[in-house]
Amino acid sequence: MNQRNSGKIGFIGYGAMGSLMGHNLRATGYDVIAYTPSGRQQDAETPVAQTACKLGESVDIIILCVPNDAAVMASAEGDDGFLAEARPDTLVINCSTISPDATEKLRGLVVEKGLRFVDAPMSGSTPEAEKGELVMLVGASEQDLAAAAPVLDAIGKLTIHAGDVGAGTRLKLVINGIMGATLNVIAEAVGYGLDSGLNRDMLYDALSQVAVISPHHKRKLGAAQQGDFSPQFPTRLMSKDMGLLISAARSTHSFCPAIAVADQALALSGKRHANDDYSALLGAIEKSVVKHDS
Repeated sequence: MNQRNSGKIGFIGYGAMGSLMGHNLRATGYDVIAYTPSGRQQDAETPVAQTACKLGESVDIIILCVPNDAAVMASAEGDDGFLAEARPDTLVINCSTISPDATEKLRGLVVEKGLRFVDAPMSGSTPEAEKGELVMLVGASEQDLAAAAPVLDAIGKLTIHAGDVGAGTRLKLVINGIMGATLNVIAEAVGYGLDSGLNRDMLYDALSQVAVISPHHKRKLGAAQQGDFSPQFPTRLMSKDMGLLISAARSTHSFCPAIAVADQALALSGKRHANDDYSALLGAIEKSVVKHDS
């Protein structure tokens, strides 16, 4: 982060991820003003706008980092939405994970108002956001990507240009589908291992050492071993993303049975662990394990 940037960024959705991203943006010289639809802003040092509209009228760049399609559209449309007063040529960067259909709708609304649009969901959780090491998955024109590059470089370690607008969203669904489905497979296998009588700590320690488990999932296994499901990526958001992928896959007639099973498992886990990390699925499966006499 050696580069110094200038300009004013309006950040819509200043929660666990957004506030960390905002800190890194300020560290590179940007002024940041925030609006959080839920009202649960996690950084008291950042100036706050009362509405997305008020935010939009005073900034050069708008970043969205909100939970779902409905939150994105509510922030954009209507008298209180940022589109009502955003200045022409404002650069809108959507970092939210939303459906491909919602991405296309938002792009149309933004372009109709004479603004520029970059589709830029990210891969990574709060540890990566804090360190500025997110991987940015971008769908945009070359010109708009160049305009967004200093912002993306401030919050991420790598930008992948996936293609035109919408490609970033679709790539994000692929990545999160792999994350969710893989965790479900690991949880099922752990459940079998425990049911078969393997020592719990030995099993978790062994899985932390083998190459078939990714670094991300090793981190989740380590937390599960300690019974720590502090939310880095809440179950409700992972379950939402899996649902988005299932819906999108249906529209392309894609064959995704393992992802469909994981979607159901995470939906069930979400009933009791909505705000816990999505690795709480491991804990939920552990609770169903047959108890063995010692």
